[in-house]
Amino acid sequence: MRRAPIARVSALALLLVFSTQARSLANEPRFQSNQVAVDTERLKRAGQLFQQAVDRKQIAGAVLLVVHQGKIAYLEAVGKQDVEAGVPMTPQTIFRIASMTKPITSLAVMMLAEQGKLDLSDPVSRFLPEFKFMKVAMARPKVDAKATSTDGVKLREKASAGPYDDFEIVPAYRPITIRDLLKHTSGLCYRFRNLPYVGRLYADAGICDGISPSDHTLAENVRRLARLPLAHQPGTAWEYGLSTDVLGRVVEVVSSKSLAAFVQEKIFAPLEMTDTHFVLPESKRGRLAALYEPGSGGSIVRSGEGPTTKGALIYSASLPYAGTKDYFSGGAGLVSTASDYARFLQMLLNRGAIGGTRLLRPETVDAMTRDQTGGLSLWLTSHGLAFGYGFGVTTRPAGVTKDPIGTFGWGGIYYTDFWVDPSHGLIGIMMTQIYPSAGLTLRDDFHRLVNESLRLSPN
Repeated sequence: MRRAPIARVSALALLLVFSTQARSLANEPRFQSNQVAVDTERLKRAGQLFQQAVDRKQIAGAVLLVVHQGKIAYLEAVGKQDVEAGVPMTPQTIFRIASMTKPITSLAVMMLAEQGKLDLSDPVSRFLPEFKFMKVAMARPKVDAKATSTDGVKLREKASAGPYDDFEIVPAYRPITIRDLLKHTSGLCYRFRNLPYVGRLYADAGICDGISPSDHTLAENVRRLARLPLAHQPGTAWEYGLSTDVLGRVVEVVSSKSLAAFVQEKIFAPLEMTDTHFVLPESKRGRLAALYEPGSGGSIVRSGEGPTTKGALIYSASLPYAGTKDYFSGGAGLVSTASDYARFLQMLLNRGAIGGTRLLRPETVDAMTRDQTGGLSLWLTSHGLAFGYGFGVTTRPAGVTKDPIGTFGWGGIYYTDFWVDPSHGLIGIMMTQIYPSAGLTLRDDFHRLVNESLRLSPN
């Protein structure tokens, strides 16, 4: 089978990604004296790896970007943006970044906090009164019929091993705070998680997870959430969910702007992120990567335009251009390019600034990107063993990637991913468009190859 060519990017295009000061590493020695350099030959293996996945019809295509010390070390586009139309993948291809939206919404909240318009310890009910009197769904232990007291009364307090009989609704022992929302300890979850008891309540209430068109606005989705019990007491557990969508609504109330308008004015315009949108302009629709799913016979199948249901998960390929008016999902609603997102990450790596533009103070970025969960267990650990304000954080080297302590990152449901390694001045971004991606190891393989490309040069 004839292999599709790997798209190459001119030196000029690379320069334009960041600034006129950025320069390619192509003409520099592979190992520079007394400092960390990047083995570009090893990086090229990543493109080959993804091309093999395209040839095997595991993915349609991908864009891979590595930035080291503020300079582009590697940028490749492989495969097709649209297989059926024969459109090649390019560095300008736009992707549904889904949960990679969360760090951007978290940044918006931290900007408002720096301006004194909110405090992280504020109860969310200060801005959204519907959250003032929250309830929690507590599992009632199954009764062991054989367990009785001396007078023959069943001891409900003694739980037997096994499932729960029912749930009881109890008051939340304290309010949900802005900080809880940032680090996902609010007790809110996702509908697709389908947790016991609350899962069916989310479904009955028509809660939208932010990755499919909704028949109601963000404000209404948040109001419906507030009427439902939490999955756990605030602050006692980490549960990935709609916390960041609620933060997006807080941004709207505090700023008196839609979330889309706020991030465009305060984040995207200053950072020159010209291809990042909640609603994709018609003029750019031709650059949006098609969404695929695994098909039978070891191939891929294009996802339909309308809502697709897989178990409790509902998602839609058409969301970027056919979404619900006034529903801007702060947790999952954005589309972007690899180069746009790299500018956002470079700002964080620079502790709040890029070029002459500063969005946050250094100490604020430090707070966002360090462990804020205090030892709580995470069920999503692919990006570290702890969570900051919008990111997974590596608290100790683990897994195949062996990231240095302090690395932070996150990914999206359609197999997009990023990580930032401050100790080496490194940014890695992977963009594909496939769901589900179970069984694929491309993310970890790319991550590992990039980390292995870093070498300490001999003295």
